[in-house]
Amino acid sequence: MKKFLALMALLLTSAISFAQKGPKIEFKAADNTIDYGTVVQGKDDGLRTFIFTNTGNEPLVITNVRSTCGCTVPSKPEEPIMPGKTGKIDVKYNMSVGRISRTITVESNAVNYENGTVPLRIKGEVVAN
Repeated sequence: MKKFLALMALLLTSAISFAQKGPKIEFKAADNTIDYGTVVQGKDDGLRTFIFTNTGNEPLVITNVRSTCGCTVPSKPEEPIMPGKTGKIDVKYNMSVGRISRTITVESNAVNYENGTVPLRIKGEVVAN
């Protein structure tokens, strides 16, 4: 019985260490959210930047970045992000008057998110000048 438990522990440890290999994406923004706060239309360009780090041990490739609507335009890095390096995803909101609540979906080869898909969020409110 002791040999069986030791074997199971070894297998579990191997599986955990195997699952941790590869690129990992960690965003600087708390909860992967940027809060615009309350901004005045015409006085803010709507551009915000999500900063991230590849905390894994292989190159991180961002394959796609998309928004839930045309009012939010994201841009992605074109080159792979090497282990330990940082990258950025710029998001430009069109600054229409009203509440801001949008999701940006990042698709990558990151192993620390299911299917490498990371949801980012922007929130806030735009008021008239």
